[in-house]
Amino acid sequence: MGKLNNISDRNKGIIFIILSAFGFAMMSAFIKLSGDLPSFQKTFFRNLVSCIISFAMIVKYKESFFGNKENRKILILRSIFGTLGIILNYYAIDRLVLSDANMLNKLSPFFVIIFSAIFLKEKIKSNQAIAVCIAFIGALFIIKPTFDFEMIPYISGILGAIFAASAYTCLRVLGGKEKFYTVVFFFSLFSTVSILPFTIMVYKHMTIIQFAYLILAGIFASIGQFGVTLAYKYAPAKEISIFDYSNIIFSAIISIIIFNTMPDSYSFIGYFIIFTASYYMFLYNKRIKS
Repeated sequence: MGKLNNISDRNKGIIFIILSAFGFAMMSAFIKLSGDLPSFQKTFFRNLVSCIISFAMIVKYKESFFGNKENRKILILRSIFGTLGIILNYYAIDRLVLSDANMLNKLSPFFVIIFSAIFLKEKIKSNQAIAVCIAFIGALFIIKPTFDFEMIPYISGILGAIFAASAYTCLRVLGGKEKFYTVVFFFSLFSTVSILPFTIMVYKHMTIIQFAYLILAGIFASIGQFGVTLAYKYAPAKEISIFDYSNIIFSAIISIIIFNTMPDSYSFIGYFIIFTASYYMFLYNKRIKS
């Protein structure tokens, strides 16, 4: 901890956002390694672990379990959208190259721009509109539309990003009205309870190693969640958000080493285009907020 105290807050933020990206990349890897288990089952165990960890944090810091009454509608909406986003994302992870699935999920910030305009009446600036269009062009290189059943996992990945963006939009409405631990616990508990019936209906017997993979997925998901929270505690989004795309580098390395799969050239072009759009927005936001 002594060495960490000698690091500037901005660099601490960068370290934690990269740690978060690594956590989510490892979560995706363990979800994929757990095999052909139903997405409901994977989501259930992933969120059960997060629920236990966030419960412990609330007890430790003596925070509220269910938040203030006036915020519960938004907490419920955030939980519904977040749960659907995870299920769809896991479906995509199971069937696509890991870095492809994770890059499609990284489209969510661009959907946030759209949803913020629709529901929060925030004006879309021309620079943002251009970045959104460029990002979607990049997505087409990853998807490589064929208009057959092979597109279903890609569509699932995009829908996962849309629901994730809906959840993030709810968080923007919520602002700082609730503690992070409360939001995570509410979401994790809601998700765990709501998908339990579906998990029972489609439940597949797990080996010990599959169960271990799902527990590890939950642990690394929690590392990702807490990492990103600490990152934005130390530094504003405008200075460090771009480092979240290190997730794609980690995912590509994992794909090659563990799954022996390499994204094709079109996917790499798509990664480059989406990253360029994101980097442009990063520089734009940094300029207007400084």
